[in-house]
Amino acid sequence: MAMEVTQILLSAQSVDSTVRKHAEENLKQFQEQNLPVFLLSLSVELANEEKPADSRKLAGLVLKNALDAKEQHRKYELVQRWLSLDVSVKGQIKACLLQTLSSTASDARSTASQVIAKVAGIELPQKQWPELVGSLLSNVHQVPPHVKQATIETLGYLCEEVAPEAIDQDQVNKILTAVVQGMNANEANIEVRLASTRALYNAIGFAQANFSNDMERDYIMRVVCEATLSPEVKIRQAAYECLVSIGSTYYEKLAPYIQDIFNITSKAVRDDEEPVALQAIEFWSSICDEEIDILDDYGGDFTADSDVPCYYFIKQALSALVPLLLETLLKQEEDQDQDEGAWNLAMAGGTCLGLVARTVGDDIVPLVMPFIEENITKGDWRQREAATYAFGSILEGPSPDKLIPIVNVALGFMLTALTKDPSSHVKDTTAWTLGRIFEFLHGSTLATPIITPANCQQIITVLLQSMKDAPNVAEKACGALYFLAQGYEDVGPTSPLTPYFQEIVQSLLNATHREDAGESRLRTAAYETLNEVVRSSTEETARLVVELVQVIMTELHKTLEAQKLSSDEREKQTELQGLLCGCLQVIIQKLGASDPTKYALLQYSDQIINLLLRVFACRNATVHEEAMLSIGALAYATGPNFAKYMPDFYKYLEMGLQNFEEYQVCAVTVGVVGDICRALEDKVLAYCDGIMTQLLKDLSSNQLHRSVKPPIFSCFGDIALAIGENFEKYLMYAMPMLQSAAELSAHTSSADDEMIEYTNSLRNGILEAYSGIFQGFKNSPKTQLLIPYAPHILQFLDSIYIEKDMDDIVTKTAIGVLGDLADTLGSNAASLIQASVSSKDFLNECLSSDDHLIKEAAEWARLAISRAISV
Repeated sequence: MAMEVTQILLSAQSVDSTVRKHAEENLKQFQEQNLPVFLLSLSVELANEEKPADSRKLAGLVLKNALDAKEQHRKYELVQRWLSLDVSVKGQIKACLLQTLSSTASDARSTASQVIAKVAGIELPQKQWPELVGSLLSNVHQVPPHVKQATIETLGYLCEEVAPEAIDQDQVNKILTAVVQGMNANEANIEVRLASTRALYNAIGFAQANFSNDMERDYIMRVVCEATLSPEVKIRQAAYECLVSIGSTYYEKLAPYIQDIFNITSKAVRDDEEPVALQAIEFWSSICDEEIDILDDYGGDFTADSDVPCYYFIKQALSALVPLLLETLLKQEEDQDQDEGAWNLAMAGGTCLGLVARTVGDDIVPLVMPFIEENITKGDWRQREAATYAFGSILEGPSPDKLIPIVNVALGFMLTALTKDPSSHVKDTTAWTLGRIFEFLHGSTLATPIITPANCQQIITVLLQSMKDAPNVAEKACGALYFLAQGYEDVGPTSPLTPYFQEIVQSLLNATHREDAGESRLRTAAYETLNEVVRSSTEETARLVVELVQVIMTELHKTLEAQKLSSDEREKQTELQGLLCGCLQVIIQKLGASDPTKYALLQYSDQIINLLLRVFACRNATVHEEAMLSIGALAYATGPNFAKYMPDFYKYLEMGLQNFEEYQVCAVTVGVVGDICRALEDKVLAYCDGIMTQLLKDLSSNQLHRSVKPPIFSCFGDIALAIGENFEKYLMYAMPMLQSAAELSAHTSSADDEMIEYTNSLRNGILEAYSGIFQGFKNSPKTQLLIPYAPHILQFLDSIYIEKDMDDIVTKTAIGVLGDLADTLGSNAASLIQASVSSKDFLNECLSSDDHLIKEAAEWARLAISRAISV
C-alpha cells in the first residue's frame, strides 16, 4: 500500500469525482487498517524530493488532520491516538518532518512547519520532544535562506499551538532572539524577514518577561517600528499586525513609544497601501478597546490620581487622531453598500471614530461638528456621505445633553436626505444614522424626547417610503424602525405608534415579499423589525396582532407546500421557515402574556401545532431551533391543555435532546422541556422516564458541547418541581451527577474569565436543580430521602463561598438553596446548617447586599433557617 501512496494522493485531487471518491476511500481504509504505517508513509511522501508537489502537499495536510480537529472531543481523541503510537514510529515521522524543512519546494516546507507545530502542541505539554526547540534554533544560523525561513515559520506556528507555560523561559528568550534578529533591517532575505515578522505576531503572548525588561522591550519595539517602514508591503502589514497585538497585550507598557507610534501610523493611514493603512487604524481601535474596558471596569467614578491603569492615550491624541480619521471617511468605494463583506479605509476609519467617541465621550463632538457642517450639503456624494457617517459614528459615547440639541437640528435635514438625496450611498448611511439616533437617544429613560407628536408622523412616513428603496437602503430603514419601536417598549397603555401600526406591519410584510428581499439581508431585517413592532405594541392593537397570527400561518403553510425545489431555492425556503417560526414565537409570547388576548390566541393553537410538527418533519437544524422556541412559548400560553399535543410532539422533543451535532438545538430543546414541565406540572410524568434517560445520556457524553450541560441540570429542577415526590426514582441517577459536577465547579483557581463565566453558569444550573428538588419534595413524607445529600450540598455552598468568584446570579440561587434546604428538611437540617463552615457569614453578607434580589432571597433563607432551628 505504501508504494501506491503517491498515486492515491494524486487521484484524491482528480477532477473526476469517481476517481476522487475511490481514492478517498482507499486513504480511509489504509488509515483504519494500519495507522502507524499510514502516518509514516505520509511523512515519507512529504519528505521525498523526488515526489510530485501535489502529492507531497496533500500528504502533509492529511497528516495534519490526523493530529487535530475543530470539535473538542474529536481533537482529544486524535491527541490520545498520537500519544499511544509506538515511540520509534513517532521518531521516524518527526525526523521526516524536520528533514522537509530543508526541502527546495516551498509548499512542502510550509506544510511541514504546520505539522511540526501540531505535533509539538501535543508533545511539549507532556514533556516529550524536549530537543525540538533546540534543533530548530540551531537551524537558524549558517543555513540557506529557504531553510532559515521555514524554521522561523515553524517557530511561529509553534507559538500559536503551544501554551507559553509549556516552554521554559530560557528557550522563549532564544526563540524571540532568533525571530527579532530575522526581522532586522540587515537581514538580506525578504522571505526570512516576512516569516520572522509573522512569527513575532504569534510569539507576543510568550514575551511577558521580555516586555517587563526595559532594554529588551525597547529593542523589540524598535525592530517592529522599523519593520513598518520596510519597502515590502507584506512586511509592513505584518509589522502593524504585531503592533496591534502589542497594543492590546502590553497596553500598560506603551507610554514611551506612543508618540512615535502615532507618527508612523498616521503616515501609513494617509499614504500607505490599503492593507497596511487598515492595520494602522486597527492599532488605534485596539487602544480604544483597551481603554473602554479599563474605564468600564473602574466605573468612571475615580479621581485623577487613583491607580486606574488607564493612560488616556486616546484623549491625548484626540486633536490629531480625529482629523486623521475624518480624512479616511472620504475614501469610500463605489459598491461598498451592496457588498456584505466589504471592509475598506472609510469603514475602518468610521468604526475607529465610533470607538474614540465611546472612549472620550463629549470631547469628540466639537472636533467632528465642523467637518459635518462643512460637508453635509456639498455637491459631491462622497462629502455628504462622509459627513453623515461621521455624525452616525459619534452618537454612542457622548452624553444625551450634548447630542440632543444637535440631533433636533439635524433630524429634519436627514429625513429630507433619506427621501430626496440623489445618491443611494448617502441614503444608506442616512438611514443607518437615524437608526443610531433612535438606538441611543430615544426611549423612556431620556428626559427630552426627540420624537414628538409634531415629527412622529413624518418620521414613520419617510421610513416606510424608504422600505421601497434599493434593498440596502430598505434594510437600513427597517433597522431604524426597529430601534424606533424598541424605544416605545415600556410606554404604558398607549403608544405613539398605535395609529400607524397597521400601515407599519403591512409595509414590513410587503418588504418581505419583494423579489429582491434576499439581497442585503432585507427579508431578515423586515421580519426582525416586525417582531420588535409586535413586542412593543400595546392592548390597543392586540386585535391586529391576533389577525397577524393567520397571516404568518398562511406564509408558513406556503413554504411547506412548495414542491421540487432546487438546492438554492430550498436554502431560501428554510431560511424563510426559520424567520416565520421566530415571528410566530414573538406573537405567541405577546398574546399569551394577558388573559383576553391569550383566549384569542388559543383558538389557533391546534393549527399552529400542526404546522410546527410539519416543520420538524423537514429536519433542518436552524428551523428546528426556531420551531422549538415557538413550541415552548405555546406550552407556556396553553398551560395544562398542552398535554393533548404531547403524544404527537414527544418524538421531536426526543430528537432534539439527541441532537449532539447541532448543540444549539439540543440546548433550546432542554429549555422547552422546562417550559413543558411548568405548563403540564404532574401531567408530564408519563414522559419523564424518556426525558430523564436522554438528559442523563447527554450529561455523560463527551461529544455534547459543554454549554448545554448547565441548562440540563436546571432542567432536573424543573422536572422535580413538576412531578414532586415522583422524582424519587431518579434521585439515585441525578444526585451523583450533580455531586460530581458540583465538585468540578467548586474551584476555579487561575482560570481565565471565560472559564469563570462557564463555571458560574454550571454552578447556577446545579443549584437550580437542588432548589427544584427540595421544593418538589416539600411537605411529602419522602423528604427523608434527601437528608443523606444535605451534607454534600452544604459543603458545596461552603466551597463556592470561600472561592469568592460567584457572580450575582449564582449568589442569589445559592442563598435560595440554603433556604430551600432548611424549609424542606426542617429540624433535620438544623444541626447540619449550624455546623456548616460559612453559611452564617454567607447569609449575613447577602442580607446586607445592594442587590435587592439577593437581599430578598436572603431574607427568606433567614426565615426558613430560624424556623428549622426553633422546631
